[in-house]
Amino acid sequence: MTTQGIKTVLHPVSDLTRARAVYAALLGLEPEAAGPYYVGFDAEGQHIGLVPSGGPQGMTSPVTYWHVADIEAKLAEVVAAGATVNEPVRDVGGGRLVATVTDPDGNVLGLLQDR
Repeated sequence: MTTQGIKTVLHPVSDLTRARAVYAALLGLEPEAAGPYYVGFDAEGQHIGLVPSGGPQGMTSPVTYWHVADIEAKLAEVVAAGATVNEPVRDVGGGRLVATVTDPDGNVLGLLQDR
């Protein structure tokens, strides 16, 4: 089963206001979503999200999210290949499902399915 590619990258930030200004300058646009718990930019089909303090998932580095058509099937496939489930599939709202795995070298990889 193939993926639709990396379309979402989340970055943990310590100061959401300062990070928002930097990413707005970098991308040349204002965020599509802005709140105290998340700021999201959509730039040329790429979604860049800023997550204060790594959010509830405790991110310590950026996480790339591979968009997939069937998150449960892809999760099973990558676990069978040697990845370890970091966060099981969960609904984050708006019909969006996410999960993360850790590869054998400790890298966190995200999976994302829009319904």
